[in-house]
Amino acid sequence: MMDFNSTSFHPATFQLTGFPGQEAAYHWISIPFCVLYITAMVGNCTVLCIICADRHLHRPMYLFLCMLSVNDLGMSLSTLPTVLSIFFFDAADVPFDACLAQMFSIHSFSFMESGILLAMSLDRFVAICDPLHYVAILTNPRIVRIGLAIVIKSTSMLFPFPFLIKRLPICKGNVLSHAYCLHPDMMRLACADTTVNNIYGLFAILVTYGLDSVFIILSYVKILRTVFNTSSHEQRLTALNTCVSHICAVLLFYVPIIAVSVMHRFGKNAPGLVHILLSYAYLFVPPVLNPIVYSVKTREIRKRISRIFSRGVM
Repeated sequence: MMDFNSTSFHPATFQLTGFPGQEAAYHWISIPFCVLYITAMVGNCTVLCIICADRHLHRPMYLFLCMLSVNDLGMSLSTLPTVLSIFFFDAADVPFDACLAQMFSIHSFSFMESGILLAMSLDRFVAICDPLHYVAILTNPRIVRIGLAIVIKSTSMLFPFPFLIKRLPICKGNVLSHAYCLHPDMMRLACADTTVNNIYGLFAILVTYGLDSVFIILSYVKILRTVFNTSSHEQRLTALNTCVSHICAVLLFYVPIIAVSVMHRFGKNAPGLVHILLSYAYLFVPPVLNPIVYSVKTREIRKRISRIFSRGVM
């Protein structure tokens, strides 16, 4: 029986869903999720500690990497309470307002990650296309302003979402499709016109993911033109090598988003397990793999991690 708030036609709680039909194996399923969370936490905290502790790394590229690590930690912490409560304790109920707060956090951190990746592409663009003015353009105060602009833009873009959900009567049940709260998942339970939600949701996606991805592509078009106009083959490889980590981070972020969008539109007949796994990949892949990619592909971070392990062995 679904319990409703007295003040509005909303369920008192939403019931989250893990892997339907696999409830008996939830304790085993919790193990890989714990590994993913631990990997994301340890990896991103390690990157942050290395950059903060070494003054030589207080440069634009690494400051933007700090922003990315903080954002990935925020994303992991946003999903951790409900995901682990389902798989560890089989506790699927989450209060309505807590679900709204989690929805706001997840979408905000996702929007912020897109903005940070755009800022990192700006860093690579300036470093390769205008290296003589790199330090003058990307000063520390300007980097701080860029970071604040990303946070303000993302949170202000998401600010209407909880109110758009609250205005809807939720009467098609209270069971969500995932182990966390997302705007489209909550919206589908409404028994009223959701045109405003759909239009504003599409607008927010186009303004964030759409524009950010276009500017990232344009920056790399300019970068490639500059690189291939360089006469030295060695200089070309060096310049492109500095972009590999960022390109990997962009792919890790946008490929799952595109896959989820395509699956929702064209893969309605696909098994439910495919939809669930893609939704988890969308939220778990970037926080887990970003620090690994940057640790492997960034020489300075790789060297400092090697020193830490060599001291530990000795």
